[in-house]
Amino acid sequence: MEVGFIGLGNMGAPMAGHFLAAGYRMVVFDVRPEATSSLEKDGAKVAQSPAEVMSRCEVVCTSLPGPKEAETVFFGGTGLAPFFSEGKLLIDFSTNAPELIQRTETMAQASGAFLVDAPVSGGIGGARDASLTILAGGSDKTFHKALPFLEKVSKKIIHTGPTGSATICKLMHNCAVLSTNLAMVECMTTAIRAGVSSDTIVEVFQKSGIGRNLDLNVSLPATLFKGNFDPRFALKTAFKDIQLATSFAREVGSPLVLGECCEADMLEAIQRGWGNLDNNAFLRIQEERSGAEIRTHPHRVHEIIEFDNPTQTTD
Repeated sequence: MEVGFIGLGNMGAPMAGHFLAAGYRMVVFDVRPEATSSLEKDGAKVAQSPAEVMSRCEVVCTSLPGPKEAETVFFGGTGLAPFFSEGKLLIDFSTNAPELIQRTETMAQASGAFLVDAPVSGGIGGARDASLTILAGGSDKTFHKALPFLEKVSKKIIHTGPTGSATICKLMHNCAVLSTNLAMVECMTTAIRAGVSSDTIVEVFQKSGIGRNLDLNVSLPATLFKGNFDPRFALKTAFKDIQLATSFAREVGSPLVLGECCEADMLEAIQRGWGNLDNNAFLRIQEERSGAEIRTHPHRVHEIIEFDNPTQTTD
Protein backbone atom coordinates (compact mmCIF):
# COMPACT_ATOMS: atom_id res chain seq x y z
CA MET A 1 0.00 0.00 0.00
CA GLU A 2 1.20 3.51 -0.84
CA VAL A 3 0.56 6.17 1.77
CA GLY A 4 0.78 9.85 0.88
CA PHE A 5 1.84 12.67 3.16
CA ILE A 6 1.41 16.34 2.29
CA GLY A 7 2.96 19.02 4.49
CA LEU A 8 6.42 18.18 5.80
CA GLY A 9 7.05 20.85 8.39
CA ASN A 10 8.15 20.40 11.99
CA MET A 11 5.20 18.12 12.68
CA GLY A 12 4.57 16.48 9.30
CA ALA A 13 8.14 15.40 8.50
CA PRO A 14 8.64 13.21 11.59
CA MET A 15 5.11 11.84 11.31
CA ALA A 16 5.75 10.82 7.70
CA GLY A 17 9.00 9.26 8.87
CA HIS A 18 7.11 6.97 11.25
CA PHE A 19 5.03 5.65 8.34
CA LEU A 20 8.23 4.93 6.42
CA ALA A 21 9.72 3.19 9.45
CA ALA A 22 6.56 1.08 9.75
CA GLY A 23 7.13 -0.28 6.26
CA TYR A 24 4.70 1.73 4.15
CA ARG A 25 5.69 2.86 0.67
CA MET A 26 5.46 6.64 0.88
CA VAL A 27 4.65 9.39 -1.61
CA VAL A 28 5.32 12.85 -0.17
CA PHE A 29 4.84 16.48 -1.17
CA ASP A 30 5.68 19.88 0.27
CA VAL A 31 5.73 23.31 -1.34
CA ARG A 32 9.36 23.56 -0.19
CA PRO A 33 11.40 21.06 -2.23
CA GLU A 34 14.09 20.90 0.45
CA ALA A 35 11.54 19.55 2.95
CA THR A 36 11.30 16.27 1.05
CA SER A 37 15.02 15.51 0.79
CA SER A 38 15.46 13.57 4.04
CA LEU A 39 12.41 11.38 3.41
CA GLU A 40 13.49 10.82 -0.19
CA LYS A 41 16.86 9.55 1.05
CA ASP A 42 14.99 7.10 3.28
CA GLY A 43 13.03 5.74 0.34
CA ALA A 44 9.99 7.96 -0.11
CA LYS A 45 8.89 9.00 -3.60
CA VAL A 46 8.46 12.73 -4.15
CA ALA A 47 5.34 13.96 -5.94
CA GLN A 48 5.08 17.20 -7.87
CA SER A 49 1.64 18.19 -6.54
CA PRO A 50 -1.03 17.23 -4.00
CA ALA A 51 -3.09 15.89 -6.91
CA GLU A 52 -0.32 13.44 -7.80
CA VAL A 53 -0.20 12.19 -4.21
CA MET A 54 -3.95 11.57 -4.19
CA SER A 55 -3.93 9.91 -7.59
CA ARG A 56 -1.25 7.44 -6.51
CA CYS A 57 -2.23 6.63 -2.92
CA GLU A 58 -5.06 4.85 -1.14
CA VAL A 59 -4.41 6.80 2.04
CA VAL A 60 -3.34 10.46 2.13
CA CYS A 61 -2.36 12.39 5.26
CA THR A 62 -2.09 16.17 5.48
CA SER A 63 -0.36 18.29 8.11
CA LEU A 64 -0.78 21.91 7.09
CA PRO A 65 -0.33 25.28 8.81
CA GLY A 66 -4.00 26.27 8.61
CA PRO A 67 -7.20 26.66 6.56
CA LYS A 68 -5.61 28.84 3.85
CA GLU A 69 -3.07 26.15 2.98
CA ALA A 70 -5.63 23.37 3.39
CA GLU A 71 -8.04 25.12 1.01
CA THR A 72 -5.31 25.18 -1.63
CA VAL A 73 -4.31 21.56 -1.07
CA PHE A 74 -7.88 20.26 -0.99
CA PHE A 75 -9.54 22.40 -3.66
CA GLY A 76 -6.80 24.29 -5.56
CA GLY A 77 -5.88 23.81 -9.19
CA THR A 78 -3.47 20.97 -8.39
CA GLY A 79 -5.38 19.87 -5.30
CA LEU A 80 -6.88 16.63 -4.08
CA ALA A 81 -10.54 17.13 -5.00
CA PRO A 82 -10.58 15.64 -8.54
CA PHE A 83 -8.92 12.44 -7.32
CA PHE A 84 -11.23 11.57 -4.44
CA SER A 85 -12.66 8.18 -5.33
CA GLU A 86 -14.30 5.08 -3.87
CA GLY A 87 -12.48 3.77 -0.81
CA LYS A 88 -9.76 6.39 -0.56
CA LEU A 89 -8.99 7.81 2.89
CA LEU A 90 -7.89 11.34 3.76
CA ILE A 91 -6.55 11.96 7.28
CA ASP A 92 -6.14 15.65 8.06
CA PHE A 93 -3.78 16.18 11.01
CA SER A 94 -4.02 19.97 10.66
CA THR A 95 -5.82 22.24 13.09
CA ASN A 96 -8.35 23.41 10.56
CA ALA A 97 -11.58 25.37 10.11
CA PRO A 98 -14.79 23.40 10.81
CA GLU A 99 -16.44 24.80 7.68
CA LEU A 100 -13.61 23.53 5.47
CA ILE A 101 -13.71 20.10 7.09
CA GLN A 102 -17.46 19.83 6.49
CA ARG A 103 -17.10 20.94 2.87
CA THR A 104 -14.35 18.36 2.32
CA GLU A 105 -16.48 15.69 4.02
CA THR A 106 -19.34 16.45 1.64
CA MET A 107 -16.99 15.98 -1.30
CA ALA A 108 -15.61 12.75 0.17
CA GLN A 109 -19.05 11.26 0.74
CA ALA A 110 -20.16 12.11 -2.79
CA SER A 111 -17.21 10.17 -4.22
CA GLY A 112 -17.31 7.22 -1.80
CA ALA A 113 -14.13 8.32 -0.05
CA PHE A 114 -13.51 8.77 3.67
CA LEU A 115 -12.30 11.74 5.72
CA VAL A 116 -11.02 11.83 9.29
CA ASP A 117 -10.21 15.15 10.90
CA ALA A 118 -7.41 14.31 13.32
CA PRO A 119 -5.84 17.37 14.97
CA VAL A 120 -2.96 16.50 17.24
CA SER A 121 -1.56 17.57 20.60
CA GLY A 122 1.96 17.00 21.83
CA GLY A 123 4.11 19.36 19.81
CA ILE A 124 7.28 18.67 17.89
CA GLY A 125 8.56 16.29 20.57
CA GLY A 126 5.39 14.21 20.37
CA ALA A 127 5.66 14.08 16.58
CA ARG A 128 9.28 12.96 16.76
CA ASP A 129 8.74 10.15 19.27
CA ALA A 130 5.26 9.10 18.07
CA SER A 131 3.62 10.02 21.37
CA LEU A 132 1.00 12.47 20.11
CA THR A 133 -2.55 12.63 21.40
CA ILE A 134 -4.94 12.59 18.45
CA LEU A 135 -8.55 13.71 18.41
CA ALA A 136 -10.27 11.82 15.59
CA GLY A 137 -13.58 12.72 13.98
CA GLY A 138 -15.40 10.29 11.71
CA SER A 139 -18.07 7.62 11.62
CA ASP A 140 -17.24 4.37 13.42
CA LYS A 141 -16.43 2.77 10.08
CA THR A 142 -14.20 5.65 9.01
CA PHE A 143 -12.47 5.83 12.38
CA HIS A 144 -11.56 2.16 12.37
CA LYS A 145 -10.37 2.41 8.77
CA ALA A 146 -8.00 5.18 9.85
CA LEU A 147 -6.97 3.63 13.17
CA PRO A 148 -3.95 1.61 11.92
CA PHE A 149 -2.47 4.83 10.55
CA LEU A 150 -3.29 6.98 13.57
CA GLU A 151 -1.56 4.42 15.77
CA LYS A 152 1.73 4.89 13.96
CA VAL A 153 2.16 8.45 15.23
CA SER A 154 0.37 8.56 18.57
CA LYS A 155 0.15 7.26 22.11
CA LYS A 156 -3.49 8.19 22.76
CA ILE A 157 -6.43 8.47 20.35
CA ILE A 158 -9.82 9.88 21.30
CA HIS A 159 -12.69 9.24 18.90
CA THR A 160 -14.75 12.41 19.32
CA GLY A 161 -17.72 11.52 17.10
CA PRO A 162 -18.64 12.43 13.51
CA THR A 163 -16.28 14.06 11.04
CA GLY A 164 -15.62 17.65 12.12
CA SER A 165 -16.13 17.02 15.82
CA ALA A 166 -12.41 16.63 16.49
CA THR A 167 -11.66 19.99 14.91
CA ILE A 168 -14.31 21.69 17.04
CA CYS A 169 -12.95 20.02 20.20
CA LYS A 170 -9.39 21.08 19.40
CA LEU A 171 -10.33 24.70 18.71
CA MET A 172 -12.46 25.06 21.83
CA HIS A 173 -9.83 23.38 24.00
CA ASN A 174 -7.10 25.70 22.75
CA CYS A 175 -9.31 28.74 23.17
CA ALA A 176 -9.99 27.71 26.78
CA VAL A 177 -6.28 27.20 27.48
CA LEU A 178 -5.34 30.59 26.05
CA SER A 179 -8.19 32.40 27.82
CA THR A 180 -7.30 30.73 31.12
CA ASN A 181 -3.68 31.76 30.65
CA LEU A 182 -4.75 35.35 30.14
CA ALA A 183 -6.94 35.28 33.25
CA MET A 184 -4.07 33.88 35.32
CA VAL A 185 -1.62 36.46 33.99
CA GLU A 186 -4.11 39.28 34.68
CA CYS A 187 -4.22 38.18 38.31
CA MET A 188 -0.50 37.44 38.64
CA THR A 189 0.52 40.83 37.24
CA THR A 190 -1.91 42.54 39.62
CA ALA A 191 -0.31 40.76 42.57
CA ILE A 192 3.20 41.64 41.36
CA ARG A 193 2.26 45.29 40.81
CA ALA A 194 1.03 45.32 44.41
CA GLY A 195 4.39 44.08 45.70
CA VAL A 196 4.08 40.27 45.77
CA SER A 197 7.15 38.58 44.28
CA SER A 198 6.65 36.78 40.98
CA ASP A 199 8.09 33.57 42.46
CA THR A 200 5.52 33.66 45.24
CA ILE A 201 2.41 34.25 43.15
CA VAL A 202 3.45 31.63 40.61
CA GLU A 203 3.98 29.08 43.37
CA VAL A 204 0.60 29.93 44.91
CA PHE A 205 -1.12 29.31 41.58
CA GLN A 206 0.80 26.09 40.95
CA LYS A 207 0.11 24.58 44.35
CA SER A 208 -3.47 25.73 44.88
CA GLY A 209 -6.72 24.73 43.20
CA ILE A 210 -6.03 26.10 39.72
CA GLY A 211 -2.65 24.39 39.53
CA ARG A 212 -4.18 21.07 40.52
CA ASN A 213 -7.05 21.55 38.04
CA LEU A 214 -9.65 21.00 40.76
CA ASP A 215 -12.38 22.95 38.99
CA LEU A 216 -12.35 20.84 35.83
CA ASN A 217 -11.83 17.52 37.60
CA VAL A 218 -13.80 17.98 40.85
CA SER A 219 -15.94 21.08 41.21
CA LEU A 220 -17.54 21.32 37.77
CA PRO A 221 -18.28 17.56 37.48
CA ALA A 222 -20.07 17.73 40.85
CA THR A 223 -22.12 20.85 40.03
CA LEU A 224 -22.58 22.28 36.53
CA PHE A 225 -21.93 19.05 34.66
CA LYS A 226 -24.68 17.38 36.74
CA GLY A 227 -26.99 20.40 36.94
CA ASN A 228 -26.66 20.15 40.73
CA PHE A 229 -26.08 23.47 42.49
CA ASP A 230 -26.35 22.48 46.11
CA PRO A 231 -23.91 24.91 47.72
CA ARG A 232 -20.32 23.87 48.28
CA PHE A 233 -18.95 27.38 48.01
CA ALA A 234 -21.86 29.79 47.75
CA LEU A 235 -22.14 32.20 44.85
CA LYS A 236 -22.66 35.20 47.16
CA THR A 237 -19.36 34.40 48.89
CA ALA A 238 -17.51 33.92 45.61
CA PHE A 239 -18.97 37.19 44.34
CA LYS A 240 -17.63 38.97 47.40
CA ASP A 241 -14.16 37.61 46.58
CA ILE A 242 -14.18 38.69 42.96
CA GLN A 243 -15.52 42.13 43.88
CA LEU A 244 -12.63 42.55 46.29
CA ALA A 245 -10.18 41.39 43.61
CA THR A 246 -11.40 43.72 40.85
CA SER A 247 -11.66 46.66 43.25
CA PHE A 248 -8.10 46.08 44.43
CA ALA A 249 -6.86 45.78 40.83
CA ARG A 250 -8.36 49.17 40.03
CA GLU A 251 -6.64 50.65 43.09
CA VAL A 252 -3.23 49.48 41.94
CA GLY A 253 -3.87 50.29 38.28
CA SER A 254 -3.76 46.77 36.87
CA PRO A 255 -6.55 45.77 34.46
CA LEU A 256 -8.62 42.63 35.08
CA VAL A 257 -10.60 42.50 31.83
CA LEU A 258 -11.64 38.86 32.10
CA GLY A 259 -12.11 39.21 35.84
CA GLU A 260 -14.58 42.05 35.34
CA CYS A 261 -16.50 40.04 32.73
CA CYS A 262 -16.79 37.24 35.26
CA GLU A 263 -17.88 39.70 37.96
CA ALA A 264 -20.65 41.04 35.70
CA ASP A 265 -22.08 37.57 35.07
CA MET A 266 -21.92 36.75 38.77
CA LEU A 267 -23.77 39.96 39.59
CA GLU A 268 -26.52 39.05 37.15
CA ALA A 269 -26.80 35.62 38.77
CA ILE A 270 -27.04 37.21 42.23
CA GLN A 271 -29.79 39.50 40.94
CA ARG A 272 -31.69 36.43 39.73
CA GLY A 273 -31.71 35.13 43.29
CA TRP A 274 -29.02 32.48 42.90
CA GLY A 275 -26.73 33.82 45.65
CA ASN A 276 -27.22 30.87 47.99
CA LEU A 277 -26.55 28.29 45.26
CA ASP A 278 -23.13 26.90 44.48
CA ASN A 279 -20.89 29.51 42.86
CA ASN A 280 -20.84 27.59 39.58
CA ALA A 281 -24.52 28.40 39.15
CA PHE A 282 -23.54 31.68 37.49
CA LEU A 283 -22.11 29.68 34.57
CA ARG A 284 -25.70 28.86 33.58
CA ILE A 285 -25.87 32.38 32.14
CA GLN A 286 -23.39 31.38 29.43
CA GLU A 287 -25.37 28.21 28.81
CA GLU A 288 -28.46 30.36 28.23
CA ARG A 289 -26.59 32.64 25.83
CA SER A 290 -25.30 29.73 23.79
CA GLY A 291 -28.49 27.68 23.93
CA ALA A 292 -26.51 24.63 25.06
CA GLU A 293 -26.14 22.88 28.40
CA ILE A 294 -23.08 21.05 29.69
CA ARG A 295 -24.41 17.86 31.26
CA THR A 296 -22.19 14.78 31.22
CA HIS A 297 -23.34 11.19 31.29
CA PRO A 298 -20.77 8.82 32.82
CA HIS A 299 -22.20 5.81 30.97
CA ARG A 300 -21.51 7.47 27.61
CA VAL A 301 -17.86 6.70 26.99
CA HIS A 302 -16.11 7.87 23.83
CA GLU A 303 -13.65 5.41 22.40
CA ILE A 304 -10.24 6.21 23.84
CA ILE A 305 -7.27 4.13 22.75
CA GLU A 306 -3.97 4.19 24.61
CA PHE A 307 -0.97 2.01 23.88
CA ASP A 308 2.74 1.79 24.64
CA ASN A 309 4.13 0.70 21.27
CA PRO A 310 2.69 2.84 18.46
CA THR A 311 5.34 2.03 15.87
CA GLN A 312 4.46 -1.53 14.87
CA THR A 313 5.57 -2.61 11.44
CA THR A 314 3.03 -3.34 8.73
CA ASP A 315 2.83 -6.39 6.49
